[in-house]
Amino acid sequence: MPELTTKRPEFRNINAFKDLTTYRLPAAGWVSILHRVSGLLMFLLLPLIVWLFDTSVSSEISYERFVAAFAGGLGFVPAWLLKLVVLALIWAYLHHLIAGVRHLWMDATHAVTKEFGKSSAIVTLVLSIGLTVVLGAKLFGLY
Repeated sequence: MPELTTKRPEFRNINAFKDLTTYRLPAAGWVSILHRVSGLLMFLLLPLIVWLFDTSVSSEISYERFVAAFAGGLGFVPAWLLKLVVLALIWAYLHHLIAGVRHLWMDATHAVTKEFGKSSAIVTLVLSIGLTVVLGAKLFGLY
């Protein structure tokens, strides 16, 4: 009986300029990489997160400064740039949370099949991007 499947390419010595441009990473791979990126982003922007929290809850005067930063900017930083950075933080938090719940679910239920990995990765990407769009619309005052 002849074999009907085609042989997949083997990558032994990967050329970064030739092979990486044609390599298709699966959804689970993207979620894994973005999980690391979102964790790094939250870690690097932790001083901003602490400042935002401290300014928003310290007093009424500091809360007014917090609101003014999003309305008119913060010194040399325009308001739209601050909002973009906060939007990136929103995405990082949502993606990291949803991907973490995905990993906890897989660990707790031993759901480590290829099909579940693919479907849960797609759900993770859609949920994190969808919720970021909704909260970003609120952040930029669209509703």
